[in-house]
Amino acid sequence: MIAVLFAVLAAASNALASVLQRRAARSAPPDEAFRLALIWDLVRRRSWLGGIVALIAGFLFQAAALTTGGLALVQPILVTELPITMLFISLIFRIRLGSESWLAVGVLTVGLAGLLAAASPSPGSRHPDRLDWAIATLVTAGVITYLFAMAKVTSGAARATLLGVASGLGFAFTAALMKDATEVLPEGAAALLTSWSVWAMVAAGLGSLFLLQNALHSGTLVAVQPALNVSDPVASIAYGVGLFGEEIRLGGWAVPEVLGIGLILYGSTRLAQSPPIRRHAHVNPADLESERDPDP
Repeated sequence: MIAVLFAVLAAASNALASVLQRRAARSAPPDEAFRLALIWDLVRRRSWLGGIVALIAGFLFQAAALTTGGLALVQPILVTELPITMLFISLIFRIRLGSESWLAVGVLTVGLAGLLAAASPSPGSRHPDRLDWAIATLVTAGVITYLFAMAKVTSGAARATLLGVASGLGFAFTAALMKDATEVLPEGAAALLTSWSVWAMVAAGLGSLFLLQNALHSGTLVAVQPALNVSDPVASIAYGVGLFGEEIRLGGWAVPEVLGIGLILYGSTRLAQSPPIRRHAHVNPADLESERDPDP
């Protein structure tokens, strides 16, 4: 299925973006957390700019996937970002992946396959109205605000996890807006550029990116990636069903679906805690190479 192919390409692009952005964000001064100065500092780093290019590619692949597939199908596939992240870390930092890492990849893959097989998501034909979007926006903003407030009074792994969940929820909402925007594509570029959902998608995406940078700045991929990997697909399934009328199997199928989500969480956690990731997490990026461009 073409939607699956584009979703995997989006996951690969996002994985590369995650590695490059983390490399830049972890070398930024601690006092720049929650400030726009963090973004200003990051744009001067080559690896972060490379990550942005990869993120844009992921965005385009994701949009292509959503034109032919529903949120409940496309977004869960994006959890493959974590094992692909491991492969990029292995290639970029020449770190050997061990049996524990591959076992975690297997568990995550089985969880994803089980979730999709049990849910059997199908595209919906419903188009959300203004009231639907107002309710979804208020609920999403409320939950993210709460997570952000809790993150500001914590530190370390707890802060990174809270911000990881918040960014995952933000990216899921961005994907829902993207899905709405793709339905305007047949009307032409003019209609697309004047569509409210396009600009709302841009705003939500930038806000989610800001949350992700702070998550990576606050902790390692060990804390951030599992939180992001679970919150994004679960929230996306909820948006797909609630906003677009997508269908998933419930009843007795809920048991293997929950089991699949549990395996994704377990596999993501084990993979993020595997020795290669942990060694990478404690590498000082400044020791690898200078990330700043020369001053003009």
